[in-house]
This record gives sequence, structure tokens and C-alpha cells, in this order.
Amino acid sequence: MSIGIPGGLRRGPIGEASLRRRRGPARLWVAVAALVVGTIWLCSSSSVGLLGASYRVRDVDVNKLWRTGDSNGWRASSAPRTYWPPPPTESESNGYLRVRCNGGLNQQRSAICNAVVAARIMNATLVLPELDTNSFWHDESGFVGIYDVPHFIKTLKYDVRIVMSIPEITAKGKTKKLKAHQIRPPRDAPVSWYATVALEQMKKHGAVYLTPFSHRLAEDIDDPELQRLRCRVNYHALRFKPPIMKTSSEIVNKLRSEGHFMSIHLRFELDMLAFAGCIDIFTPQEQKILLKYRKEHFADKILIPRERRLIGKCPLTPEEVGLILRAMRFDNKTRIYLASGELFGGKRFMKPFKAMFPRLENHSTVGPGKLEENTQGLAGSAVDYMVCLLSDIFIPTYDGPSNFANNLMGHRMYYGFRTTITPNRKALAPIFIDRAQGRTAGFEQRIRQVMFNTHFGGPHKRIHPESFYTNSWPECFCQTDARNRADRCPPDNINDVLESQFQSEEEIEEVRTTNQTDSTGQAEETMI
Repeated sequence: MSIGIPGGLRRGPIGEASLRRRRGPARLWVAVAALVVGTIWLCSSSSVGLLGASYRVRDVDVNKLWRTGDSNGWRASSAPRTYWPPPPTESESNGYLRVRCNGGLNQQRSAICNAVVAARIMNATLVLPELDTNSFWHDESGFVGIYDVPHFIKTLKYDVRIVMSIPEITAKGKTKKLKAHQIRPPRDAPVSWYATVALEQMKKHGAVYLTPFSHRLAEDIDDPELQRLRCRVNYHALRFKPPIMKTSSEIVNKLRSEGHFMSIHLRFELDMLAFAGCIDIFTPQEQKILLKYRKEHFADKILIPRERRLIGKCPLTPEEVGLILRAMRFDNKTRIYLASGELFGGKRFMKPFKAMFPRLENHSTVGPGKLEENTQGLAGSAVDYMVCLLSDIFIPTYDGPSNFANNLMGHRMYYGFRTTITPNRKALAPIFIDRAQGRTAGFEQRIRQVMFNTHFGGPHKRIHPESFYTNSWPECFCQTDARNRADRCPPDNINDVLESQFQSEEEIEEVRTTNQTDSTGQAEETMI
């Protein structure tokens, strides 16, 4: 394949004369370019030393990270901004919706939000969602053991009608329980599926049972009011039971009694490491355990640890977390709350982290005396969730769809843009690989270059694959002095907004009923 020479530069009398005429300005431009490049190089050299990077490390004072992120005038608001009719009465309902939410605490939490939205779409009555605790936590807590049920029902009374169970029906003189028709909904089903396929079955059978119900409603919904309903469920209706809230509050108060504290979700358990396929840092015996677990629980797939690490699919090790914090210039007096399950690999992985940051706590070490026996399974995860939500800084070491870290990031954002430091594992991977191979020049500078290039929990555009549950901006936020009408804040009290609409609907219904009564009376008088 040959590459043609542009006509203006072809050799020959015309081309050479043209080239000579252009040579003077060309030299000038070369000189200017050299000056610019030299200036940039000097700035880079002075700021990043041996790195040779092409841009300056963002100067961030870590002491300021203990404050909330910059809101840019935005605040949380999930109140409806258009007319929002009340839910159907028992006689108006299209039927009953039952769901079984599988997975861990926060996967179930997202599923509960989706169930409420699905019931709203179908104009249905929602049966209190079932939590599949057996498959994941091996406990029997269920919804009533984790969440404040009266609060849940009361908070959503303007959105959906909720019952504890499907009522009995009387047919042909016999009373029996209405049996829900079981359906396996497609993953990430669109709104249209619920408004057609599921609704048709509901009208036919009177009740439907959707199972399993994890990731069964698309996250991207065009209707912002349905998205705001998700936020009302997630951040207002789903409140843990009083004992869990009390325990969480006691832990937070104890941690904060000595100043600021950060929380870290250390995802370094057997199941996550086996799923990620990052086994090369473990002993041969440990690798056998991981491979066996993976074979028993996940799809058969060839995974190469180095490749997984380079694309950011490996959880950070405890030591890597410590190195990141030290590079960011957090000192060894920093108080840290660890939210994690049983770490795989034993104490040897925690030892270097503890050497760098000795003030490590968890709900067992800092909680009330009998905390441990009350915080197994879902309840223990719920305590960790609340402590992480209320911490001054939160750092997730691994994020995935609808899990603990993702939901917490979204909740902290809604809760006043509380600082979240999210490590970019893909960008950090080559830095840690270089360090493991003895190339340590500029290590901390390179870490800072990655870690300070983030929004720290402030408002930012949601870009795929970021989850709606991780970032509900702009749908669930508003601006007091917004230029765009859609971004303006509704009245502060969400219940006042919905109550006024609810009362208006009742008044309309009362007038309609009165008119019907009057019409009937007039007809009877005419007949007489």
C-alpha cells in the first residue's frame, strides 16, 4: 500500500518554490510549538517528578474531604413534580402483586424498590415483599425482622396500597385463599412488560407471583416520576427496625466521640474472590478452595488473574487500601470502621494494613456488649450499612450491580453529598503491578494522580454502566434557583404535596358519589 504525497509538497519547480515560501512561517510555528511543549514539560516535571506524566496532580487537601461534597446548589428531593393520583382502592385494584427478592441485603433493597414501582405501573395492590434469606444469609429474619413495616406502609400510602398477605376470597359459598399465578419475569424487563404481559396474567388470575425478583425491572425508565418513586422507597420508606437503628447510632456516636471517622467496605471474602477470579495472590491450597467454590457456584469460564486485574475486576487487597490512604496523606491516627464479612486468607492480609492504620474497628469491637449475637446475617449487614451511611468518608473497594457499595454511594449522595472516595481499580492496577515487580519510583504520586481525579460524591452525570441506585441525579434532586423548570424544587414536605393531591382526589370522588345519589333520587321521583 503506497501513501500519496500531497500536491503542494510534490518535488518539482512549483513544489520546491512553494516549499521555500512556506519554510519561514513553518519555522516560526515549530519554534512556538517547542516553547509550549517545553513549558508543559517543565510544569509536569516540577509537579510529578519521576512520573513523566503529562498533567499536574490535582491539589487536594484531604482535611477538606471530611466535609460534604460540593452540591453546586442541588439538594435531594423525591416529591412528585406533576399530578400524582392516589393508589387504587381495593375495588379499583387490578389484583395482587407478590414478589420474592433474592440475594443479599442491598440486592433485595433494590428489588423492593422495583416491586413498588411495578405495583404502581400495574395499578395493583402490593403484598409485603418476601426476602429470600435462606439462599444467601441462612437466617429467617425476613422483611418484618429487618425493616420497620408500619413506617414502610405509611410512607408509601400515597403511592401504592400494601397488604401483609393475599386475602381469602369467597366463591360458591366457599372461602379459600387466592392463589397467585407464578411468573419468572425477564431480567431488566421494560415498563411495557409489566403493563401488558404481567398485567394480563394478573387480571386473569387475580394475583401474580414474580420470582425470582432481582434486577427484574429496567433501571433506565423514561418517566422521571417513577424514578422519584424509587427514591421515595429507597431513602424514605425503607427504614430498619428500631433495634438496628439504635445499635447503629450507638456505634456512630462512639466513633465520632473522638472526631471524624471513615468507613471502608472491604470486599475480600471467599465468594467475591472466587467470582472475580483473582486467585494468583493466594497459596496453592487457598487457590484450590477458591476454584472449588467457583465451580460450585458460578458459570464455567476461563479467567486469567492478571487480565482481570488490568481491567479492574479484582477487589483491592487490605494492603492496597492502606497504601492508597497513605499516598493520599491520611495519617495513621485516622479512625476507620471496616464493614466486611470474614476475610479470606486469614490475618496475613490484614497485618500490613493494621501496621499502617492501627485504629481499625468493626461492629464487634466498637458496638454494645451483646451486639454480635444480634448482628448476624441481614441484621449485621444492616448495622454496617447505617454506620457507613453516617460516616464522614466512605470508601468502597469493590462495586457491582445493586450491592452494598453501590447502594451506599447513592444513599450518601442523596443524604447531602457525603464524601465518597471511589478507587478506580483499572487505573490503579498497573501502578500496583509495577510496585510488585520492584518499580516503585513515583508510586505515591501516581496513586494521588488517580485518586484525586474524582467527584468525591458530588452531583455528576450518570454514565453507563453506573447504576441509578448509585447515582439518582438529576431525577431525585432539585435546585432552588434552577433555570430549568424541571429542576425546580417542589415544596419541602413530600407528605404535604401528596396529601393535598390525595384530598383533592377524595373530594372529587365525594362530589361524584353525591351527584350519582342525586341523579338516582331524581330518577326515582320521576318514576313515582
